[in-house]
Amino acid sequence: MINTISEYFKFYYPKIEGLLFGANDIAPPINQALQNLPSVEPNNLPLSLEPREVVIIGSGPASYTAAIYAARANLHPLVYEGSISENSLPGGQLMTTTRVENFPGFPDGIDGPTLVENMRTQAINSGAAMLQETVVEADLGQYPFVIQGEKTHQKALAVIVATGASANRIKIPGAQELWQKGVSACAVCDGSLPLFRNHHLFVIGGGDSAMEEALYLAKFASKVSIVHRRDRLRASQAMQKAVFANPKIEIIWDSVMSRINGKNTVESVVIENSKTKKETTYEAAGVFFAVGHTPNTAFLHGQLALDANGVIQTKPGSTETSIPYVYAAGDVQDNVYRQAITAASSGCQAALQAARALELSQQNKVAS
Repeated sequence: MINTISEYFKFYYPKIEGLLFGANDIAPPINQALQNLPSVEPNNLPLSLEPREVVIIGSGPASYTAAIYAARANLHPLVYEGSISENSLPGGQLMTTTRVENFPGFPDGIDGPTLVENMRTQAINSGAAMLQETVVEADLGQYPFVIQGEKTHQKALAVIVATGASANRIKIPGAQELWQKGVSACAVCDGSLPLFRNHHLFVIGGGDSAMEEALYLAKFASKVSIVHRRDRLRASQAMQKAVFANPKIEIIWDSVMSRINGKNTVESVVIENSKTKKETTYEAAGVFFAVGHTPNTAFLHGQLALDANGVIQTKPGSTETSIPYVYAAGDVQDNVYRQAITAASSGCQAALQAARALELSQQNKVAS
């Protein structure tokens, strides 16, 4: 029997990278294969009756790091990891990353799912409780806060939101089947892999993110083509200037990618001119989506201040949000770096800030 998230991926890789787009005939659906994956629930504290010091919403580097630090601070954290389904999987974007080579401590790299499972195990060993349940609503208008899951609800003195952000993807034939086999949404994460070095790579997008991806990939690729559906870019003038000055980068204007081809990895792409409808096939080793990310904040219903991109606003140099005792960590509050290591760092920061705030609150109560 397969009992852990990482065991599932280890057993079925490399055939199952497209899993999150739906089950196939190679592997059983996640919710069947992992239906016995244990939640680590509190034994002595019934949910909803007594407030927990800290409730963490989400799973991944930010969440599990926050759980480790909160548990070591004796705050008895409860982590709502999210439900397992065919369209979602606890652990965040690392769960569909075959190889992580830029996380400190692993000189030979590590599989994304294995890294996540290690973090989760360490959090549990530190004393954190886990619930494989998605939070559907969080009432931050009363104190203690009330966190409503699919089956349970829990009061909390402090909340850490670490629900991450989902990379926006365009539905292109072949993209699902070749996800993480040459199709990616993070150049910094994957661009230096041998799969892409000295090959022709394609970036889809026209904003600053697309320009940044192309400039980064140009360090490793033989050529980078930016596919943009319009005749002008949305990117800032500074970013455009840098791209135009790079001899390795070209822009394919007024065009869309209509298909990604390949058996085991990306081998070619088909580009269609939006005006002439002419299709051209190019040899390619990789395709990078750079059409933004959507922070996973819908369940908050606008209770926290967000920026123009939907990212939770935090105070400069802090994980504090617009509501006291509510903190945000990871990609849900980071629209710049979006790396596993920076997410873990902010998870640490959120837990330490929550611990200090709760301690100060308790001291004030005693003093009064």
